[in-house]
Amino acid sequence: MDKEKINIGGRREVFWDDYMVDTARTTAEFRLHKPVKKEMVMELNMPWEGDGCDYFNIMNDDGLYRMYYLGWWMINPGEKEHTGSDIKVCYAESRDGIHWTRPNLNIVEWQGSAENNVILGHETDIYDNFFAFKDPNPACKPEEKYKGVAESGRDGTLWGYTSADAVHWNKVKEISRKGKFDSLNCAFWDKASGKYYCYIRDFHDNEEIDAYGIRDIRYITSDDFWNWSDPVMLDFCGGADYPLYTNNVSPYYRAPHILTGFPTRYVQRYGWTKNTDRLCGAERRKLRCELEDRLGMTVTDAVFMCSRDGEHWHRYDEAWLTPGPEHEYNWVYGDCYPALGMIQTASEYEGADDVISMYNFEGKWSAKPSKLYRYEVRLDGFASLYGRYPGQTVVTKPFTFEGSALKVNFASSARGGMYVKVLDEDCNVIPGFESCEIYGDRVDRQIDFDGDLSALAGKTVRLQFELSDCDIYSFIFE
Repeated sequence: MDKEKINIGGRREVFWDDYMVDTARTTAEFRLHKPVKKEMVMELNMPWEGDGCDYFNIMNDDGLYRMYYLGWWMINPGEKEHTGSDIKVCYAESRDGIHWTRPNLNIVEWQGSAENNVILGHETDIYDNFFAFKDPNPACKPEEKYKGVAESGRDGTLWGYTSADAVHWNKVKEISRKGKFDSLNCAFWDKASGKYYCYIRDFHDNEEIDAYGIRDIRYITSDDFWNWSDPVMLDFCGGADYPLYTNNVSPYYRAPHILTGFPTRYVQRYGWTKNTDRLCGAERRKLRCELEDRLGMTVTDAVFMCSRDGEHWHRYDEAWLTPGPEHEYNWVYGDCYPALGMIQTASEYEGADDVISMYNFEGKWSAKPSKLYRYEVRLDGFASLYGRYPGQTVVTKPFTFEGSALKVNFASSARGGMYVKVLDEDCNVIPGFESCEIYGDRVDRQIDFDGDLSALAGKTVRLQFELSDCDIYSFIFE
């Protein structure tokens, strides 16, 4: 008998991993859900933005969404040539996640004019990345309300930045030399531990897979943001070892005790094949190979992962985001670098649930302006437990809760549905806590019982979901 008990209080629990799942009693299966591509929200067509806009990251500042990204020209043989010293950090903002503006900030001069949206340029550093966040630490000084991290391209170290207004930034102090920081380094303050976390990139040896080493993800911690620990490599709990280029790690805003990550997966092909000839843009690919083989042969996609302690991760090895149908400028090294940041936006359908908007750019190596597209994800909908027809079961581990109502995020077919039961810790149904058949598609369907749920608050219970052609994503007691 499983006597492990979890106190969830009134927090939301998701079915992306088996933390809440009694796997011995569960027959439903986990499955990954991919984002849906929507409209282009920005064409990065200012002359200083180039075709290499990348490392987008979004901060929610009390309803004002602040976006930071790089602007630069890639190496495009026979066309525009990139110079690393000309990489700039640019800024945009939005109130709804749909309409974005690039204000003239008059901070950094570019080709004789400061009428642009550049916040940091080569006068400050040679940038490969820049990440910003609003610091909720109660001990944070007002002049350091906003913090940032960026690799210094001059010496390959990681530096800390501060700002009082999220637009004017001060390069303050080197914070780490232990890592390869030429990727988006993602930082945040964790209320539960009272520590700052920063997720970075490095390499480790695995000659069976790649003689040049494997790009990996590590994290460092700090009590004050300025003095950091040694890096710890992420543990994928027996998962396959393959290169991960970025990490995009942050607390999930609807359940901050869970971290999400959307790392870009780096896949280098060796040797030109007949399939390479068949890819769109093959001639441009060959020209890039003349400069460096991997510039033409590497392709990238993105995966989804989650964690409850920051070190041990559940990672889905199926791609969460792919380059999509082939055209002249995709299936290249630089596809699928999703922006870090989620914005809850209204559904396009009246009366339907809100969705999560996320963003991904396209256009690397094109010698054309980059384009930023919006993608939609169901609330809590990165993964689910799915019960096939005619029926499969989910049983949770024993837990205690607070609240008087149970709400479930689920989606069924018209023929399918689910039944929900509240069990005692020995898996006996508690009288009065068996639902009728539940069908539909809602992120917060309240489950009706004959009994009073508040009478069970603080007592050890389980939930049982009987699913038929039905996904369950999360649940919460309120």
